[in-house]
Amino acid sequence: MTATGIATKPRSSTVDPMRPSILPSEQDWAVCRDVTRAHGTTFYFACQLLPLRTRQAIHAVYAWCRTADDVVDDAGHRDHEDLHAQLDAWLAAIDSPSCPITRAFSWVLRTHGISDECAHDLVSGVRMDLDHLRFETWQDLRQYSYCVAGTVGLMTAPILGCRDDTALPRAVELGVAMQLTNILRDVAEDAQMGRIYLPLDDLHRFGITPESILALQPDGDFEGLMRFEIARARELYRSARPGIAALSVPGQVATLSGSQLYSKILNRIEARNYDVFDGRVSVSTSAKVREMPLVLASVVRMQLTR
Repeated sequence: MTATGIATKPRSSTVDPMRPSILPSEQDWAVCRDVTRAHGTTFYFACQLLPLRTRQAIHAVYAWCRTADDVVDDAGHRDHEDLHAQLDAWLAAIDSPSCPITRAFSWVLRTHGISDECAHDLVSGVRMDLDHLRFETWQDLRQYSYCVAGTVGLMTAPILGCRDDTALPRAVELGVAMQLTNILRDVAEDAQMGRIYLPLDDLHRFGITPESILALQPDGDFEGLMRFEIARARELYRSARPGIAALSVPGQVATLSGSQLYSKILNRIEARNYDVFDGRVSVSTSAKVREMPLVLASVVRMQLTR
């Protein structure tokens, strides 16, 4: 961890390297693929040009993280102690995998030398959701975003060919950028569940009360707040971009396409005059397809300038 509490690289795996790994079956990989396709449409689209085994490993990471997140999203009125115990069991299954997702994820960690510390950090972030914490400052939200999304960048970077540890903080930046994009897109959806992720300091700065957000009728300068947060997200995307060159060529294509497609959500929010209360903003499949030639051209330029 850095002084700010944000990890900059995945340490060597803490699972027992002498313990034999069980090679996942094709059915195990298929379960992970189906979870990714159902819940991470942009993520799934961006992975399509990856080699099969690389794509399967990425799907395994996504499916494991998504399943952990679903524990909270499906919590309802269930006892929190039971939910924390369920998360504990999900972490323990890394060492003793017993279902398709944990078998695939555990094998990926061992094969790519990824520390399960990243998985523990992710679950720490999920637990914050369980307790419906609010974030006073941007640094508080950034730490949460590291846990639930920056860790995903750290876990996927080695799979995508990163062998340069100095590039790993960029992977964290990209994860944080994507998480902030999610937060801006889902302000209304989160409010309906009693959650506010935007920093309270920022709400105060723009004269907005948390109660008005929860009522889906923000007071103060909500457009100003959204412009401010969108600019912050775009700066994170810009900061992350130099790290993409450290990946393999297929990894560059997948990561750059994911980054550019996700950042287009910000464009969609602007096009709707920052109204995120009238249905979820999304990027169409046709728009994703149109973006691919630009992504490929950018990757070619990366190769020519190395």
